[in-house]
Amino acid sequence: QVQLAESGGGLVQAGGSLRLSCVASGGTFSNCAMGWFRQAPGQERKFVALITRSGYITGHADSVKGRFTISRDNAKNMVYLQMNSLKPEDTAVYYCAGTTRLGVIRSPNEYEYWGQGTQVTVSS
Repeated sequence: QVQLAESGGGLVQAGGSLRLSCVASGGTFSNCAMGWFRQAPGQERKFVALITRSGYITGHADSVKGRFTISRDNAKNMVYLQMNSLKPEDTAVYYCAGTTRLGVIRSPNEYEYWGQGTQVTVSS
């Protein structure tokens, strides 16, 4: 069983940057592909980015491509989301998630482990 905990959220002006971090404990982090998802009020949880176990393959939603970058450090049991050029529409609770399933997985239903979420608010 893997426990995940996010940090790094906050309030930032449009055009600014934030770096979200997620630390894993209690399991074998390197066995998990990792993802970031976000959920705005009244909306479904949506895919933001993913990274495979090795870190060699990443994927980003079209809405964040070129602005957000996912990365991981297996030695530290950490996954990160660097967010640049933030927009008000990026405002949401951001969740770190992990899955032991193989493949490039974008559906939140396929992720087994979830953090508690961290709020990101972008003001205009």
